[in-house]
Amino acid sequence: MIFSAYQTHIFILIFIYIILVVSLNLALGYTGLLNLGHVAFFGIGAYTSALLALEGLTYIAAMIAAGLFASVFGYLLVIATDRLRGDYLAMATLGFSFVVYSLLLNLRDVTRGAMGIPGIPKPTILDFTIRTNDQYLIFVLLVCAISVFIMYRIVNSPFGKLLEATRDNAVCLRVLGKNTLSLKYKAMMISAFFAGISGSLYAHYITFIDPTSFYISELILVLTIVIVGGLGSIKGSIVATALIIYIPEVLRMLDLPSSVLGPARQAIYAVILITILMIRPKGLFGKVDLE
Repeated sequence: MIFSAYQTHIFILIFIYIILVVSLNLALGYTGLLNLGHVAFFGIGAYTSALLALEGLTYIAAMIAAGLFASVFGYLLVIATDRLRGDYLAMATLGFSFVVYSLLLNLRDVTRGAMGIPGIPKPTILDFTIRTNDQYLIFVLLVCAISVFIMYRIVNSPFGKLLEATRDNAVCLRVLGKNTLSLKYKAMMISAFFAGISGSLYAHYITFIDPTSFYISELILVLTIVIVGGLGSIKGSIVATALIIYIPEVLRMLDLPSSVLGPARQAIYAVILITILMIRPKGLFGKVDLE
C-alpha cells in the first residue's frame, strides 16, 4: 500500500470531485450557464445508481444509467429556464436544487427519505468486486481520467468553440444562424451526465447516502472550487479541487487543542481562499470573469 488508509480516502474523494467540478465548469465557465443546480445532478446520479444496483443491475450499467438520468434532468432544466439570464437563472437553478432535495427527502417509498440508503454494494466489474480502498482508488482514477479527457476533447472541439461563443455573445451567434438553445441543452446534458457519473462513484464508495449529502453545503464547496480554479479552465478545476479538499486535511496535522483546531482550520482555509482570489481575481487559471 503506497498511501495510508486516510490518504487513500482523501485521494478517492479528490478524483470524484474533479469529475464533478470539471463538469460544472463545462456549463458555467465554457457555456456561461450560471447553474446552481449542479449538486442536484450529483444527487440524482448517486440515488439512481444506488437504487439500480440494489435491484441487481450491474455496476457499469447502473453508472451509465445514473449519468443518462441526470442528463435528462439537465435537458429539462434548460428548457424550463431558457428565457432567464444572470441572477434569475441562478435563482431558478438553485430552486431546482431545493426541489430535488425535497423529493429525495419526501419520496420515502423510493429514497427512504431522511433514513437514507444503506448497504450500497461496491462495484463489480466482469466478476471482479472492488473490495478495498486501494482498488477503488485505481478504479476512480481511471474513470476520472477518461471523463476529464472526454470533456477536454469536447471543449477543444469546434463544438466547444461554439459553447464559448454562446457564453461571450449569444445574440451574434444567433445572427449567424446557430441554435443557441440547442447548444445550451447539449452543454447542460453533458455537464449533468458527468455529474451523475461522479454521484455514482460517490454512492458506491461511501455505501450510504441520504439527502443531506447533496444539500447546499456541497454546492458551495463545488462552486468555490470552480471559481478558485478559474472559469473556462479544466486545469484550474483539477488543481483547485486538489488544493481545496486536501488543504483542510493538512491543517489537521497542526499541533493544536481540539477546541481550537476546528475554528483555526476554517479561518486558515478562508484566508487561503481570499488570498488566492485577491492575487488572481479570475482564479488560478481562469480565462473569463463571472458576470
